[in-house]
Amino acid sequence: MSDAATRIKETITANDVVLYMKGTKEMPQCGFSSRVAGVLNYMGVQYQDVNVLADEDIRQGIKDFSDWPTIPQLYVKGEFVGGCDIITEMTLSGELDTMFDENGVAYDKEAADKIREANG
Repeated sequence: MSDAATRIKETITANDVVLYMKGTKEMPQCGFSSRVAGVLNYMGVQYQDVNVLADEDIRQGIKDFSDWPTIPQLYVKGEFVGGCDIITEMTLSGELDTMFDENGVAYDKEAADKIREANG
């Protein structure tokens, strides 16, 4: 396992929810990262953000690790969930709520409902 893969594995093991993104949760650097961080922030999810722009090894390493070509990438309990389109679909369908419930991840259910109402 490469150094980047080892660091990624350690990060997704040590944190229940991890978002590999361009920028930070306070200051996303691309629209796709901003959308996913915005959903998580609005829903009150506690998560670790990893800025791939700050580390080229992680930027490429996360793509190799997940075998997924794009960023952002969301991990819940060490499992790769998906990128922006998948997280958007899961949020609107309620699947993300279910995943959080099944994995003991705290979030604001009312906020999740408001997202769906606003986009329904």
